[in-house]
Amino acid sequence: MVKRPLVVAHRGASAVAPENTIAAFARAAELGADGVELDVHITHDGELVVHHDAEADGLGRLLDRAFAEIRLARPDIPTLAEVFAVTGAMLVNVEIKCCAWDSDPDPDGRVAAAVVELVRELGNGGQVIVSSFDLAHIDAVRSLDANLETAFLIHGHSPATMVPICVDRGHNWLHPDWGNLDRELDASIAVAHEAGVRLDSWTIDDPEVLRRFAHAGVDALITNDVTTALAALS
Repeated sequence: MVKRPLVVAHRGASAVAPENTIAAFARAAELGADGVELDVHITHDGELVVHHDAEADGLGRLLDRAFAEIRLARPDIPTLAEVFAVTGAMLVNVEIKCCAWDSDPDPDGRVAAAVVELVRELGNGGQVIVSSFDLAHIDAVRSLDANLETAFLIHGHSPATMVPICVDRGHNWLHPDWGNLDRELDASIAVAHEAGVRLDSWTIDDPEVLRRFAHAGVDALITNDVTTALAALS
């Protein structure tokens, strides 16, 4: 029997609760997810907040606002520390936004440094993967703490051709979009696993795709629908 991959709740249990909220992360734990995925930005005064976009309704760019302003206007936007408090022993995939092409770029690596500092403070590094589409962010994390697991997020690329980048830069995981991984599933898994790189594909809610990827040997699957995923993989 094939051991099932980890089930990671995309922005929390976003099929049944508002994404990237404490309620979504708590619900993911209740439903039996192995982990959660979330998005991190930084405020003007250096607080790590969990929100998908650089801008938030009623606030504009989070980078331009102090955390106290954000909390007053949008109490539903949690800090990363608050999320860690409810996820407990679950795996937490922290995706650093603020990419070079985003509206809140972080060329000085403030977000990477703040994530590493928080994880060290909490002592939960063994439960954290730090990912980003921007290689500079995860390279910065590795330079600050080589023990933290890091993941290169990709979209629209052949996963097998991205594996050497992970190997060269010391990143443990490759996170490809499911469509491109599906086009060369077996070959990508073989190349990645031969190189010691694990694969976590996003974002999959179709039971047939979930089962196919599981049987092929994908290490983790990011899904909006935890209940459907666990049922499909049982």
